[in-house]
Amino acid sequence: MSALDWFFTSLFFVFYICLLFTVCLMTFQKGHIALGIVGIFFPILWLIGAILPARPGSRYAQTEAMRYQAMTGQLR
Repeated sequence: MSALDWFFTSLFFVFYICLLFTVCLMTFQKGHIALGIVGIFFPILWLIGAILPARPGSRYAQTEAMRYQAMTGQLR
């Protein structure tokens, strides 16, 4: 492999790891388990799962509800 091949391979790997720790975790927190698992092979599904609204009862939905309650409590 040439130096350019190593560079692009390393760049792709770093990009994949960044997606894994950001978009993949958001997909799982929003309750889209199937998209998160299949997204390991097709990372575009992680982006779809992160954009979709959270499922009721998911960790993300609960966090947002608590944040909303805290914000409305501060406004009073």
